[in-house]
Amino acid sequence: MDGRDLVRSMKTVGSAGVAQGLRTVRAAWRSRRADAAALPPRGAERARVPGAVREVEPGPGGGVVRFGRSELRVLVAVNGAVFWGWDGAGPEPSYALAGRCPDPDPRAVLEPDKDGGWRVVAERVTVAVSRHGAVEVRTPGGVVLRHDLPPRWWEPAGGGPARWTQRSRVAADARFFGLGGRSSGPRLRDGTYRLWNSARGRSGAAGGDPASVTMPVQMVVADAGTHLLFHDTSWDGTVALREGEEGAGSGHDRPGRSVLRMDGGPLRCWVMVGTPARVLLSWASLTGAPALPPAWALGHHHALSGFGDEQDVRRVVAGHQERDLPLDAVHLGVGHADARRVFTVDEERFPKLPVLAEELRREGVRLVSAVEPAVVAAPGDAVYDAGTRGDVFVRDAAGAVVRGVGRAGDVVFPDVTHARVREWWGGLYEERLGQGFAGVWHDLDEPTSFAAFGEPTLPRSARHALEGGGGDHREAHNVYALCVARAGYEGLRALSPDERPFVLSRSGWAGLQRYGGAWSGEGATDWAGLRAALARVMGLGLCGVPYSGADVGGSEGPLSPELYLRWLQLAAHLPLFRTHAGPRVDGREPWEFGAEVLGHARVVLVERRRLLPYFVTLAHLARRTGAPYVRPLWWQAPEDRALRDCEDAFLLGDCLLVAPVLRPGADRRAVRLPRGRWYDVVTERAYEGPAQLLVDAPVDRIPVFARAGAVVPVRGEDGAPELEVWAPARGRTGGGLVVPDAGDGWVEAEIERYVSRWEGRRVVVERSGEDGVSEPSCPVRVRGLAERSAQM
Repeated sequence: MDGRDLVRSMKTVGSAGVAQGLRTVRAAWRSRRADAAALPPRGAERARVPGAVREVEPGPGGGVVRFGRSELRVLVAVNGAVFWGWDGAGPEPSYALAGRCPDPDPRAVLEPDKDGGWRVVAERVTVAVSRHGAVEVRTPGGVVLRHDLPPRWWEPAGGGPARWTQRSRVAADARFFGLGGRSSGPRLRDGTYRLWNSARGRSGAAGGDPASVTMPVQMVVADAGTHLLFHDTSWDGTVALREGEEGAGSGHDRPGRSVLRMDGGPLRCWVMVGTPARVLLSWASLTGAPALPPAWALGHHHALSGFGDEQDVRRVVAGHQERDLPLDAVHLGVGHADARRVFTVDEERFPKLPVLAEELRREGVRLVSAVEPAVVAAPGDAVYDAGTRGDVFVRDAAGAVVRGVGRAGDVVFPDVTHARVREWWGGLYEERLGQGFAGVWHDLDEPTSFAAFGEPTLPRSARHALEGGGGDHREAHNVYALCVARAGYEGLRALSPDERPFVLSRSGWAGLQRYGGAWSGEGATDWAGLRAALARVMGLGLCGVPYSGADVGGSEGPLSPELYLRWLQLAAHLPLFRTHAGPRVDGREPWEFGAEVLGHARVVLVERRRLLPYFVTLAHLARRTGAPYVRPLWWQAPEDRALRDCEDAFLLGDCLLVAPVLRPGADRRAVRLPRGRWYDVVTERAYEGPAQLLVDAPVDRIPVFARAGAVVPVRGEDGAPELEVWAPARGRTGGGLVVPDAGDGWVEAEIERYVSRWEGRRVVVERSGEDGVSEPSCPVRVRGLAERSAQM
């Protein structure tokens, strides 16, 4: 924490700023002193490379290749994913895996390759190991997708964890995506990206790009194919990326490069090859199916992150109802809790919260509570005393409980890397449910000091259980929020077994989707912040977290009516749709921007509610397939280079293409269409792709296109389900999947499959199933019948 951060902290917390800032400085000083004592300098180091091949040992699904100074284990799993680990590293234990490692594929065998190397051939990928330890990922046709040079380790002469580097090459035409929720994405340009969860994710600039959800997950898309690579280590590190460049002729290409440098941890990774859909299906089978949010969580949320009271909640809800604005949930930030006691509502400001929650629930509005993973260090408090007796709090290397800074003073942190502590922490959510809350929003869960704007709270030398393996915060930091999310999800499921839990996290790691979604933290209130919001959602989706979003308008600074409206129009087409008001962003409700903006905002909110059945379908499909709701334009055609470079539009499922306005003053924008026929959903004019269009984008709407033949479930004017079918092109058929939600419980909904086709002069829509075809289960409305083709 530097002087500028201290000044900002003081300004933020008002009259208490000086005291709070001093407490933060003291906490940071304690952490650095603890690290200086417990983490000695690295000193002299010895560099090591694998050496030459000495022997091999075939085994199920692959085998072990032994080199002069290391060994490499290769395993092909039955789900098609390939694992390799150096120095005896295996796939378990792992926080990323949903359970046990998948069984090995008995068809994959370790066999000799050219030039003294070895290879493992699987159905969709070949992994070749050279005699000096280079690893190549090849397509079944032999095209190289990735070439990892032999790794290098630097081992302290006095013992301790080794840092290591893995250098890789990819095709000259390849593009990098992923690494978590990056504001400079979704396509990751040349730069260095840190793999350390941070609350400082406000910058939209490339390079560095701090993020609250970082993952060592790369999705690489090239002409030859798509692959996802996951380095399964949670330590601090960096990834330096450089895109390649194609030369004038054969042999003149400059390959793309990736250099991964880690401060410690095992050198092990998984790779999946195939279409983007197949890759994420394999990833979901490995790291876990995404949690299915309750249906209400797919509607409009509004967050109150300040220190308001019951009247503020009633004012917001009444304001929406009086103006006929749909509202499904209100989030109360950490300020609603008693600063002196964890899991206790401030009764002075919320004297009858259960009554309020029940009233709102009857009106269709749920309450969501912000929870921070910290306990006020106050003897006499029931939670603190119980945690002390149970020895659940994080300790430093000397054995003392580590203290950080909270709103009311010193706080301590549960060691959620221990199963026993997670069970205890999850049980505390009973108080949240008793107050009438329908879900939780985890904030400051990196964990981060309340007043330090991202200053790490726990020293790197702090000790953690790490599921019995033991270790320090250097290994635990990135998975801490993941474990908080697991504790919350499992606790809510045990306490309320008939309802699907709603858990939203600011931070996390690979596998976060098993427990809920991600809120991308505080963002800048400017046009760069708007673009970053879309980039983060797309990046998280390509890393396996399909349910995410950012607060409309960012979190600080003045917000113009134009920016607010354009942000609202984008967010209404993202999985988590949340508007926001708080201490630094008062006046963010739609009616605060004037009558014209209010009218346009009403159209946006009503359209989101109309599309709720479609979002429900996307949520169920994401759970079954791992496919994100929000997909890049190249999702179905990764070989299309023009689509790979398009970052300002996206596919919402298979049916819709959304082109938000991301620049001020724009009333028209260019849109690139993938192959096929697309309809403007407002004018119903048809366009043929692939093509680049210049279309109108007036202030009251953004361009949205529907794929010809698409079957989109929507809410009709009477609120009942309806199928909106877009006419297929003449001579072609269309269709779609619909999953009607069976409620907020655990009943597995049936997937309905529809086919649309021309029959004479009319479009016929049929439901297909095991028993043949049948009539649709709800009314059908066909659009695009006029077939007014646009002049290109």
